[in-house]
Amino acid sequence: MFHKIRGLDFLKIFYPRMRGLFSAYALRKIAQEKRTHDATYRKRQRGKIFKSIIGNRPQANAIVLDKLGVEAKQPNSAVRKVCRVQCIASGRTLFAFAPGDGALKVIDANDEVTIQSLGRSGKSVGDRPGIKYKIIKVAGVSLDAILRGKREKPTR
Repeated sequence: MFHKIRGLDFLKIFYPRMRGLFSAYALRKIAQEKRTHDATYRKRQRGKIFKSIIGNRPQANAIVLDKLGVEAKQPNSAVRKVCRVQCIASGRTLFAFAPGDGALKVIDANDEVTIQSLGRSGKSVGDRPGIKYKIIKVAGVSLDAILRGKREKPTR
């Protein structure tokens, strides 16, 4: 007849309208739990992995197709160095930012690079329009190490 009421279920039953100063954590947990029961939210979350170019992996290998410059958004005026790459796993083409001074000189066409997400969970960052990924390795060697002169890019 009586069953144990644990954690947030207890809060939901006995404190339906929490407004206290330190109730933010509990309210957020309750909102998260309610959201998982919403069908449209679940569908949206499920589709996110499949829509992503690199899937739910943190990094992916890609082949460089082209090197180009993309103009920064207003009020900045700069040419951001970008490579058009084709992801090996999914076969889709995308733009990847080449960070660092002289990074585009190191990267050649048909090089195998490793890309990773720039930051904001699949959205573009800062003044770089539509660029969601950055290059971190060239031919298996860290791009940062090559630019600092610690390692050399291997030749074919």
